[in-house]
Amino acid sequence: MSTSSTSVMWFRRDLRLRDNPALLAALDDGPATALFVVDPAVWDGAGAARRAWLAANVLSLAERIPLAIHHGDPREVVPRLADGRRVHVSAETTPYGRRRDDAVGGRVELVPTGSPYAVGPGLVRNGSGGPYQVFSAYARAWRERGWPEPAAAPRSPDLVPADSDPKAVRLLEQAVADAPLDLPGAGEDAAWRRWRAFRDDGLRHYKTERNRPDHDGTSRLSPYLHLGVLHPRSLLAEMDTRSTYANEIAWREFYADVLWHHPASAWADLKPALRGMRYDDPVDAIEAWKSGTTGYPIVDAGMRQMMQVGWMHNRLRMITASFLTKDLHVWWGVGARHFLDLLIDGDVASNNHGWQWVAGTGTDASPYFRVFNPVTQGLKFDPQGDYVRRWVPELAHLPGKAAHEPWKSDVGYEHGYPPRIVDHAAERAEALERYQAARV
Repeated sequence: MSTSSTSVMWFRRDLRLRDNPALLAALDDGPATALFVVDPAVWDGAGAARRAWLAANVLSLAERIPLAIHHGDPREVVPRLADGRRVHVSAETTPYGRRRDDAVGGRVELVPTGSPYAVGPGLVRNGSGGPYQVFSAYARAWRERGWPEPAAAPRSPDLVPADSDPKAVRLLEQAVADAPLDLPGAGEDAAWRRWRAFRDDGLRHYKTERNRPDHDGTSRLSPYLHLGVLHPRSLLAEMDTRSTYANEIAWREFYADVLWHHPASAWADLKPALRGMRYDDPVDAIEAWKSGTTGYPIVDAGMRQMMQVGWMHNRLRMITASFLTKDLHVWWGVGARHFLDLLIDGDVASNNHGWQWVAGTGTDASPYFRVFNPVTQGLKFDPQGDYVRRWVPELAHLPGKAAHEPWKSDVGYEHGYPPRIVDHAAERAEALERYQAARV
């Protein structure tokens, strides 16, 4: 790796040039070398779709700047390639990222500037100096605290070319070639095109459209935000920060803040009240849930959408999570791992705390009675059955809302759609009984 540069810019969850304070800090040192390390701890545990999405965005960045791509444990690779130079990064906030950076920082001068969030986790505190426990109070304080203006984009980044590991580059290229689904357009320009289209045409309708999976009413920006191809601060600068969409960004930041203060909550119940909950392990039912063959059309449509495009509408994330935890009585972590395997926007803070919100073990004060009815949810948010018919072709012959209740039609099952694997009313009663017992 070239040592003619003054410092190293180590890209991770900030695969962009615009609004990247860490990159500007590196360039302030003088000529810099740009580096990306394919970390086996992250790469090997990801599903094919997630690897392909990461690879596509790294390769897109490499088309814009001379980016040295390497493979290996960053705790060994980064110090070796830095060779005594300062290493600039956007501060990492996940439990694994913090441990990794602490280890790397013990061997090189690691300079963190900014983070993947408008307000870095840990910075929003209540009056007594502690973290907020509920979202509404956090969101008010988050807005009151505010965030910096977007950082300027470097006009012509003074980045010194450096050699890549050919095997690492081939690994990324192969991951894109092996993508199990059609990926969205990768890279910063594609992300900005998507944002501007949504900002100009969708943002004003977002409050009413965001819960309609049968419509294209959401931004679909979460895959870009996940890898830092866009920064949330850039979006907030171009919208009313009191809007419903800004509130969704605040949810993302709140969950990152929760994980910052409670690292164990990535894979353990945040709230202790339900740690005595009794769970089941119904192997066949879990497989039916994963494959979208539960017999509940809205649930199956959501699971199939995720399998086919690597993304799922947020309303469906809640419905499918409720079905696994409340109708099948399965521990939320089973579903969270499955989502992280398939979702190209899978973020451990948002994903796992979203699952806990549904399961009743997370940040809500009294969530034990919240059990989503998959039929009424479908009828309310997909009233004409368009979303179900799009993803469940076995029900394409059922008109309108009949697609949500094939058991009421004489021809509902004639194209091979499976019968319901459980009775929702009975399982809802069972879920409430278990929750009450766990709370005693």
